[in-house]
Amino acid sequence: MSLSSALETGEVSRLPGRRDEDWRWTDLRGLLKALPPRSAGLPPEELEAGAFDALGDDIRILAGGAETQAVVVDEDVETTVVLRFLSRAATSLQASVTLHVGAGAKLTVYETYEGDGSAYVTNADLRFEIAVGASVERVVLASDGEEGILVSQAGVKLGAGSAFSQTIATTGARRQRLETTVEHPGAGAEVRLDGLYLLAGKRHADLTTTVRHLGVDGSTSQLTKGVVRDQSRGVFQGRIVVEPGADRTEARMGHHALVLSDRAEVDARPELLIHADDVQCAHGNTIGALDEEAIFYMEQRGLSEVMARALLIGAFVSEVADRLRAPGGRDVVQDWIAEHMEVAS
Repeated sequence: MSLSSALETGEVSRLPGRRDEDWRWTDLRGLLKALPPRSAGLPPEELEAGAFDALGDDIRILAGGAETQAVVVDEDVETTVVLRFLSRAATSLQASVTLHVGAGAKLTVYETYEGDGSAYVTNADLRFEIAVGASVERVVLASDGEEGILVSQAGVKLGAGSAFSQTIATTGARRQRLETTVEHPGAGAEVRLDGLYLLAGKRHADLTTTVRHLGVDGSTSQLTKGVVRDQSRGVFQGRIVVEPGADRTEARMGHHALVLSDRAEVDARPELLIHADDVQCAHGNTIGALDEEAIFYMEQRGLSEVMARALLIGAFVSEVADRLRAPGGRDVVQDWIAEHMEVAS
């Protein structure tokens, strides 16, 4: 069951739903009774500049009904690619991108999901093949419309001594799932998976990750933070699996969320499945409200309640942006946080 197979066949019965354990909080089958027609694409003159366009060496626009593209980075080359997925006018977009990164190469991927206010459906399938000693940093901004549906699934296969870093920032959609699956070889490879969701209204965001450690001497660091208000819903599902023989694995996972209203909801399921003995693994999960004592303290020093709340939330979520390595991407994400801080009001 998948959105991809449903779009290919037109059969809504192929959609994942609440009976599928990994999709029980992001039910598509109960939501979609019919699938919209495929998008015909967008005329070039209708395209505005994207958030990351000024940073890219290679800009790819994916807006047609069904698109397949490949990005090839040769050995020891350093480059930046921008991927823009554009959804419009109650249509469907199905796009797949394969990214081959040669040995010793360095790739920065800036990825945006841009939707209007219509009831569109977008499915994006990305595959990263990262060779020995190569590094990839992926930065995602998901700016979907409030009636849009997005499923983005990224599969990552790492070579020995390689590195994959990821930061996802989202304001949600009617239904939205941003999923990442990593095959971790150990062998000195490093993975960082970070996420940030700022949700208001009735928006929904699901950040789901799976990392499978298959060999010795691998590391994973993961930090996700979220803020929800009104009737919005945040979902975090993080799974780290340490397979037999994957000794000397180091893995840390943290998810922390602020709930700012009684009708907002956060569903979290962090999991560590450890089948090896010599490992250092831990996970943490906290869901709560803002510290009223801290707000009172700041008000006593002349700040309004709105300003105090905004400063506390800004400090809470900024840690995710601070972990970004690419300075240009870090600046864009920090600006995005400032732009969407209305969840604090």
